Amino acid sequence: MRFTDERSPSTKPTSGQHRSDGERRSTDETGATNATRDEDVPSSTDDESVCPDSLIVVSNRQPYRHEFETDADEANVDTSETDAEEANADTSAADADTTENKTNTESGPAHSPIEVDEPTGGLTAGLDPVLQNAEGTWIAWGDGGADFEVADDDHCVSVPPDDESYTLRRIDLSSEAVESYYYGFSNRVLWPLCHGFTDLIDNRSSDFEWYRSVNERFADAVGEHASGESVVWLQDYHFALAPRMIRESTPSSTTVAQFWHIPWPSASTFRACPNGRQLLEGLLGNDLLGFHVDRYAEQFLACAERYVPDAEVDRSRGTVHYAGHTTRVVATPMGVDAESYGEAAQSVSASDLTTVLDRYDIPNENYIALGVDRLDYSKGIPERLAAIERFLEENPSWHGEFTFVQSASLSRTDIPAYERHNEGVREEVSRINERFGTDEWQPIVYTEDYLSTTDLCALYRRADLLVVSSIVDGMNLVAQEYVAASVDCDGSLLLSDQTGAHETLGSQALTIDPTDPDDVVEALERAVSMVPQERRRRMSALRDQVFGTDLEWWMDAQFGWMSRIHADGASPPADSKDDSPPSDSGGDADSESTSESDSSTDLSEYTYTA
Repeated sequence: MRFTDERSPSTKPTSGQHRSDGERRSTDETGATNATRDEDVPSSTDDESVCPDSLIVVSNRQPYRHEFETDADEANVDTSETDAEEANADTSAADADTTENKTNTESGPAHSPIEVDEPTGGLTAGLDPVLQNAEGTWIAWGDGGADFEVADDDHCVSVPPDDESYTLRRIDLSSEAVESYYYGFSNRVLWPLCHGFTDLIDNRSSDFEWYRSVNERFADAVGEHASGESVVWLQDYHFALAPRMIRESTPSSTTVAQFWHIPWPSASTFRACPNGRQLLEGLLGNDLLGFHVDRYAEQFLACAERYVPDAEVDRSRGTVHYAGHTTRVVATPMGVDAESYGEAAQSVSASDLTTVLDRYDIPNENYIALGVDRLDYSKGIPERLAAIERFLEENPSWHGEFTFVQSASLSRTDIPAYERHNEGVREEVSRINERFGTDEWQPIVYTEDYLSTTDLCALYRRADLLVVSSIVDGMNLVAQEYVAASVDCDGSLLLSDQTGAHETLGSQALTIDPTDPDDVVEALERAVSMVPQERRRRMSALRDQVFGTDLEWWMDAQFGWMSRIHADGASPPADSKDDSPPSDSGGDADSESTSESDSSTDLSEYTYTA
C-alpha cells in the first residue's frame, strides 16, 4: 500500500456498528467461535445491567502507577505480558510495558514531584471506564515507586486522579516475592508449560510457595472488599490458586470469574506441571472460567477429568462439578479496541510515515513485510527469520525490493531462556543481512526501540504484509491491531495456525505452519504476488470480523455470563437441567485429549525434573 496526502477513506465494517447507546452490536455466525455466537452468549439491552454493579477486578498489572518524577523513566517494570498478549496480554510493542499519558500530582519525600502513568491501550485501558461506571474496586500489584506514598493505610487510592470514581487497592510485593511469584513460578513454569515448551520449565525450590503466598494475599484483599453482591473477575495465569481461596472466604452468593489469557495445554503436556492438581483445584473455585477458543477450554476439561478424579466433568455442557461447586467453562475470543486503532491509523500523515521510515532506513518504494512481537520463544521469530532467508534464497528477483521489518520488545530478560533466545535472534538478523545485504539495501530491519502509537500505526498502515508466526499463542492481538489499522484495505495477513486468532481470522488470512519454512515461503510468495482485488476482498472481510468482535464485544460477553450466573445466586448443580446458554467448549476434543480422558492420574505428588 502507498501513502498519499489524500488518503483513502477508512473502510468501515458492515456487520455491526460501534455501540453508542448501550445496545449490543449484532454479528452473524462468522463473528465468533462456536462457543460465543450471539444466540449462545447472554445479552442485555444496556451497559449497566451487563456490567455488575459491585465489580472487583484482580490483575497483576495496575491501571494507574505513581512514580517519583526522577524515577519515571526507569519505571517500565515488566508486568503485562499475556497474549493480552497477549492481552494485558499479547498487547503490541507500543503498549507492552510503557504508558504514555502522565499526570502530575502531589509531591513525595524531599518534595519530589509524583507522576501518574495512565493506561493507553489493551484490556487495562478497556476496563478502566467500566470500573469508573461501576464504582468498583481494582486489586493489583503496586509496582510504582510512589504507589504507597499516595495510598492510605489500607493501601487504597481513589482513581482516576482527576475524577475519582473507584478504588485501586495495591498489593505491596517484596523483591523476593516478585522474583519467585512473577519471574519464578508464573513465567518459569506456567508460561512455558501452557505454551508447550516443557523443556524450558525451571521449577525452583521456593517459587511455588511464593506463588501460593502471593495468591493468598490477593485473595485476602478480595475478602476485605467483597460482599454477597460482588462479582470478582480475576485476570490470567498469575492467580490459579486464588479462586478457591476467595470462594472459601467470601459469601456463597459472591460470583468468582476468571479469564485465562494464554493457551491451556493438552492433558499429556499438563503432566509436566509441578503441583498441577492444586492449580486445577484452585481454578475450579471459579463460577466461570473463560478461555479464548474452544480448543483451550476442551483441554482444560480433559485435564480436570484426568487429574482431579473426584471431579464430574460434563464436556457437552462445559461444566465441572467439584467439592460441591460447579464451574462453567466457556470460550470467547478477545478483541482489540478496533475503532481506536483505525482512528489512529487514519490520522497518520505522510510526514509521520516518512519520519518512521527514515529513522530505520526503510525504503518506502519496497514491498514491506512486518513483524511486531515481544521477544518471546513462543512467538516463532527464529522460525520466521529462517523462512525469510529461504524466501531470499529462492527469489533473487526480490533482492533490493523486499524489506522485512521486525519490531521486537524486550521481555523477562532476567530469565535465562529469554536472554538465550534474544541473543540468538540478534545473531540471525546480523547473519542474514551480512549474507544478502548490500551497501544500499538490508533485507531485515530490526529494532528493539519503543514505538509510539503513531509510529506503530504508521507501520501497520504502510506494511504490505504482517507476519504472525507464533509457535503457539493464546490469541495474538497484534494480528487484530494490524487489521484494524489497515484503513486502506490493502494489506495481507500471514497467520500461524497455532494462534487463537486463527479461529476467527483464518478463513481470510494466509494460513501458515510456523514450524515449516517451506510452507511459510509459499505463503510469502503468494502474498507478494497477490492481485489488489484479492487483497482488498480479504482485508475487507478481516476488518468486518475484527470490528464486529472487538474488545467491547468481548467484555459484553464476559459480563453477560457473569450477570447470568450472579442472577442465579449460585452455580447450577451438575445435574441441573436449566436453560443456561450452552458452552460449545465441550465439542469434539482433539484426539490426544479424548484418548487421555479415560484414565485418572493424581498429580498432587508429581514433581517435574528439567
